[in-house]
Amino acid sequence: MEIVFERCAGSDVHKRTVVVCRLTRDAQGARLAQTQTFGTTTGELLRLSDWLAEGGCTHVGLESTGEFWKPVFNLLAGTCEVWLLNAQHIKAVPGRKTDVKDAQWIAELLAHGLVRPSFIPPRPQRELRDLTRYRTTFVRARATLVNRVQKALEDANLKLASVATDIMGVSGRAILAALLAGEADPTVLAELAKGPLRKKRPQLEQALRGHLRPHQSFVLTELLAQIDSVEETIARFTAQIQTTCAEDGNEAEIVALLDSIPGLSEATAQVVVAEIGTDMRRFPSAAALAAWAGLAPGNELVLFAMARTVGWIAHACEQLRYGGLIRPRARYIGPAPGRGPAFNRP
Repeated sequence: MEIVFERCAGSDVHKRTVVVCRLTRDAQGARLAQTQTFGTTTGELLRLSDWLAEGGCTHVGLESTGEFWKPVFNLLAGTCEVWLLNAQHIKAVPGRKTDVKDAQWIAELLAHGLVRPSFIPPRPQRELRDLTRYRTTFVRARATLVNRVQKALEDANLKLASVATDIMGVSGRAILAALLAGEADPTVLAELAKGPLRKKRPQLEQALRGHLRPHQSFVLTELLAQIDSVEETIARFTAQIQTTCAEDGNEAEIVALLDSIPGLSEATAQVVVAEIGTDMRRFPSAAALAAWAGLAPGNELVLFAMARTVGWIAHACEQLRYGGLIRPRARYIGPAPGRGPAFNRP
């Protein structure tokens, strides 16, 4: 069988070790397979990089579980081409399975061009994606804390959530603060309502006829303190995400253009850019994009939504490139951008 990569390596990555099989040529031109085991500390990975460079390896295939491949990829990416391989594509013959045999099998498959690399976004996109995903984690943590606040209120028979849509809104926080300060009169508490909620003061009075025990007051105080802390963390993440997008003017422009679409907030636009990037050429079809986004490619509605998203991003990139309207006859919400050289292009 034809050999595609004369000098390459296959590696089986674990939490504490990396087993690597290096395929090279000896002085007589015969195939030479050498296997070594390295640690996953920075010093060990640098030693691995030197060992691969010594053998003149141009490609390295990685098989890994979870997130263990990331440090290896980051350290080796600057010295050779690193392929992250799908474990489903490189299954060996059952039986006698060891880490050394896995590394040798990966190296052979790579050398003969029988595997394809998984797509790994560029480093700037990966960094932005890390920030948006961590922010999402804290947003979910806040939602969990709000649910616990609601449960504590239910235990005290305070039905605030039955009347107020958002118990963490301005009115809800004012009522909660008064409750924790010792105010128990439902009429006084209902008068703290702001905006549209003032129209529901009679319902609020009925909903706030409960009894807050000292231990419940303590629990609510601690939960609200946790919510305040998480909200500050979310705000700092949002500021860092905005800074990261601003460092890449293209990303900032795309986020702003996506934010102008009805139904898409700035935070959602940031997540879209972080997850799928701004270059749609990397996805051969809408189904491939849907699969990359973790959605079901067979769902027609999902395919339609992803195709429309790709179209929006493509048009946003086009408008950014040419500085003019994407569709001159389209009806824009808000002030339409000025006409630019986009209409003069061939």
